[in-house]
Amino acid sequence: MIVTAVSLSAVPLAAVPLTSTGSTVLDGSLLIAVPIAIAAGFVSFLSPCVLPLVPGYLGYVTGLTGVDLEEQRRGRMVAGASLFVLGFTVVYVVLGWTFGTLGAWLQEYQDQLMRVLGVLTIGLGLLFAGWLPRWMPGVDGTRTLAVRPAAGLAGAPLLGAVFGLGWTACTGPTLAAILALAGLGGDAARGALLATAYCLGLGIPFVLTALAYRKALGAFAVARRHRLAIARAGGLMLVAVGLLLVTGIWADLLTRIQGSIAGFETAI
Repeated sequence: MIVTAVSLSAVPLAAVPLTSTGSTVLDGSLLIAVPIAIAAGFVSFLSPCVLPLVPGYLGYVTGLTGVDLEEQRRGRMVAGASLFVLGFTVVYVVLGWTFGTLGAWLQEYQDQLMRVLGVLTIGLGLLFAGWLPRWMPGVDGTRTLAVRPAAGLAGAPLLGAVFGLGWTACTGPTLAAILALAGLGGDAARGALLATAYCLGLGIPFVLTALAYRKALGAFAVARRHRLAIARAGGLMLVAVGLLLVTGIWADLLTRIQGSIAGFETAI
């Protein structure tokens, strides 16, 4: 099949005909947005109010004590971490799907929407970096859960869902920026895909920590020492995305990428 080049500055993203899985994956909006979504998820994991609590989460979702964690009962830890990640992934994918659907209804106003969401993304970046007054992503890590599912593997997915719904002080700015990109895509499936990419960036480190618990603790110590730099780097990434949206450069990039893949043949 041949993917035809379309000027995205003139045609809404949702109006570009996509007739196969291959063409959907190759669409310019995803080639840019998916890596950003993965990076945003990883930045959320490194945020000062998530990273210090990862050992606690692992202990809770596996039902293991500190001694058991140190002894690396790896199979149970990986299972617990995976179920925890599954819980918040379901929540975030539903959100991505919803925002993609809303974006499809607003495609008539895509130009204005892009600039408004760009301003919002810039604000979220400044918020995450701690450059807006009275906010810094939970440096003391003292937040508590309003809902406490049963400890152990059975409660791990529910704890993950609670994390997805309640930990917005840390994941909120980065997740909201990705949901903004999902809305601009104008397609529910693309919104779900971007949310999945975000969850990969946020969730894979949880699973890797379970696989190599002792080594991960050393890496956590390094990350905690540089928590402000990490928060500011993540904030700057969001500000950069926002500026691309506000100035219209984002749409120009999509047009160029769409043109560069014109004529690409996929086996699907």
